Parts: sequence; structure tokens; C-alpha cells
Amino acid sequence: QVQLVESGGGLVQPGGSLRLSCVASGSIFSIAVMGWYRQAPGKQRELVATIIRNDGRTNYADSVKGRFNISRDNAKNTVNLQMNSLKPEDTAVYYCNVYSTLYTRAYWGQGIQVTVSS
Repeated sequence: QVQLVESGGGLVQPGGSLRLSCVASGSIFSIAVMGWYRQAPGKQRELVATIIRNDGRTNYADSVKGRFNISRDNAKNTVNLQMNSLKPEDTAVYYCNVYSTLYTRAYWGQGIQVTVSS
């Protein structure tokens, strides 16, 4: 199994930056893909960004391209999301997500609130 713990959320003004981090524990070796999703009030959960654990290939939602950067540190079993030029529409609960090839399932973090407001 895999456990995920997120950190780094909070309140920021429009145009500001935040960095989210997610630490994975458990069957780390089985993780193939790491990523971040978000869910705003009244909306469905949506993909923000993903990264392939082995080769670092990334994928971003169009709404965050050029503003967000996903990275991973395999030595520390972490995946990070650097969020710049934040907008009010980025306000959501952000969830860390990994996919395990051993258990053929995804795991989710508990979620962390990001609020962009003046």
C-alpha cells in the first residue's frame, strides 16, 4: 500500500506563489505516476499535472501551463507543485495522487486547501 501526506497550502493573493509538497511512504517502488488534482466547490475533481516517476515526463492541464511546475525527488519520495501567478480560479482543494503498478490502483492524499483571494 501507499500513504500520501500533503503540505504547503494556504491563503495567497492573486499573482502570488505557493508550493505544495506530497511525501509518499509504503510501497514506493511500485509508483509509476505521481500527480496533483484539484476540486473547487461545486465542481468535479480535475487533473492539474502529472509526472512519470522514472523519466520525469510531465503533463499539465491547459489552465495551468506556464504557471505551474511539477517536479519529483525520488530520493525523498516526494512530488512537488510550484504554483506561480495564482488566480482566484485556482482556489480549490488540491489532492496528491499516485498510481501503483503493483496494486494497479491510484492512491489519494487527504487534500489541502489553496485559496487565492485579495
